[in-house]
Amino acid sequence: MHEIGMCEGLVELIEQQAGGRAVAAARVRVGARHAVVDEAFGQAFTLAAAGTTVQDAVVELVITPMTVGCRNCGERSESVDTLAVCPGCGDDCVDISGGDELVLESLTFATSGASDGEVSGVPWHSR
Repeated sequence: MHEIGMCEGLVELIEQQAGGRAVAAARVRVGARHAVVDEAFGQAFTLAAAGTTVQDAVVELVITPMTVGCRNCGERSESVDTLAVCPGCGDDCVDISGGDELVLESLTFATSGASDGEVSGVPWHSR
């Protein structure tokens, strides 16, 4: 489960950005080439974040597609399938680009006074 290593690094980055503040939510963009499974990512994040200021954060995972270019018919398309074939001719002779990013897009810091289950705070966005 490669998601564990990914989430350990992500928790470390979030803690650096948070500077000791409790994190209520994080938005993470992961390229399709990482073949991340939502449920496995959630479990790995929970494990990696245990005992940290990130442990109660809600994580929104956004999977971004890769570009598939067919060497046979020339069609280009986007896909989140790591075993992509050309949607036009069905050929598996494709060139793949993109879809390899891992980006911490934003954080929301917990604020005092928020009721249970309510996410409030100050957003942080990476650029």
